Amino acid sequence: MAHKKEKTFQFMIVGGGIAGVTCVEQLSSQIPSADIALITAGSHIKAVTNYKQVSKTLEEFDVEERPSSVLEARFPNLTVIHPAVKSLNTQSHTVETADGRVFGYEKLCICSGGRPKLLTQDNPYVLGIRDTDSAQAFQKQLSKAKRIVIVGNGGIALELVYEVEGCEVIWAVKDKAIGNTFFDAGAAQFLIPSLEADKPERAAPCRRPRYTTEEPAAGASQTFTADRNSRGRDSGHTESGSALGPDWHEGIVLRGAEQVSRRVSVEYECEVEKIFTAEDLHNSPQQTLRPENVGTWPVYILLTNGKTFGCDFVVSATGVVPNTEPFLHGNNFALADDAGLQVDDHMMTSEPDVYAAGDVCTACWEHSPLWQQMRLWTQARQMGWYAGRCMAAHVLSEPIELDFCFELFSHITKFFNYKVVLLGKFNAQGLGPNHELLVRCTKGQEYVKVVLSGGKMVGAVLIGETDLEETFENLMLNQMDLTQYGEELLNPNIDIEDYFD
Repeated sequence: MAHKKEKTFQFMIVGGGIAGVTCVEQLSSQIPSADIALITAGSHIKAVTNYKQVSKTLEEFDVEERPSSVLEARFPNLTVIHPAVKSLNTQSHTVETADGRVFGYEKLCICSGGRPKLLTQDNPYVLGIRDTDSAQAFQKQLSKAKRIVIVGNGGIALELVYEVEGCEVIWAVKDKAIGNTFFDAGAAQFLIPSLEADKPERAAPCRRPRYTTEEPAAGASQTFTADRNSRGRDSGHTESGSALGPDWHEGIVLRGAEQVSRRVSVEYECEVEKIFTAEDLHNSPQQTLRPENVGTWPVYILLTNGKTFGCDFVVSATGVVPNTEPFLHGNNFALADDAGLQVDDHMMTSEPDVYAAGDVCTACWEHSPLWQQMRLWTQARQMGWYAGRCMAAHVLSEPIELDFCFELFSHITKFFNYKVVLLGKFNAQGLGPNHELLVRCTKGQEYVKVVLSGGKMVGAVLIGETDLEETFENLMLNQMDLTQYGEELLNPNIDIEDYFD
């Protein structure tokens, strides 16, 4: 039975993560009188706070979880609708929510984020960390653990491996070096000693605002914040806790049951072949699968390098997939190779009046030579902001050009207690053999790598307090010929800024 449509909104946004909330803010500032709806599963939304424009393209911000009522109070023209979307009908321009209500829209933006790729869906010993609830479950299980296996090589894996103490960690990475999403082997070598050293004492308290995931009992409060490389933003329709934000591990004690501070061993160039229980192992005819201490661990993991490890649980940190459920049924969205909704340079999907932003979409316009899409917090914010501008411009019949933030890839984060800045084709992505690298490294202090192509700077990795980000950004944007400077470009005794003011 078709439900009667309750109301039609001029703009409808699906998903209360960074992309969706930023899109709402942008639309409200462009057209204050517009009737806007935000549909989100959870009662909390993600807000960008302490936003700071560091340079032309680099930006830093914190992510804070807030009740959605705070957003409604800020924007009188906004209606927040719970629960999640059950179905979308692009022909009739309607959305049905999980409780059977139907709403119409004139323009819709899908900001439903990404969901974690779990190694297996139904194993209680395999955890994915995607939101505040699963981070709490992880903390609880970790407190009793003596050994865990972490699978994955992106942002969450890098942070977990560094933060977990009092527990042996086996880290399985499919690449030849750690942090392959962000670093080359040289940067990985620079960071590896940090895994063996004791963590520095936290001198200053974390300056990021904390939030509570539920109303605390009197006098008690459970606080969480979250990671800027974190995968799985607020998914817009799964009934789970809100997604993680920058520094999600601050304020949680990630400590296992052992007295050791940190013991990490890395298994390189391998993936997971199979996950077993102790019972499966007992019944296994293959003697090869039997570690010495069979039966003493609740779960076992066989890697493609032939090694089997018993552990208390496995953490699956292998990235995200675009969260396109439940929008595809009955509609004709064009999907990219990575399963994201294809969007053009105005953030429009292939369906009329439907836009998308953040992890759920794939940028299918011709990219600037120095930009690439990576599903990170910064890009979720930029895409949400730009999608809001495009939607408003189309309604107001104003021309709009691709935003400057898509000229140069730039990202600031923190790994192993070092500031990390990534610029342009920082890993020589797509450059083929025709490029050269200049590297300067001071052990324990800084690692600077520059990617040059045709004598021009096209990418850089800066680890530590290098203060080079703005100069390098300018050199990339200006595409100045640097051939004459050669190796001197990274000479620490030369103040490079003087050259290029």
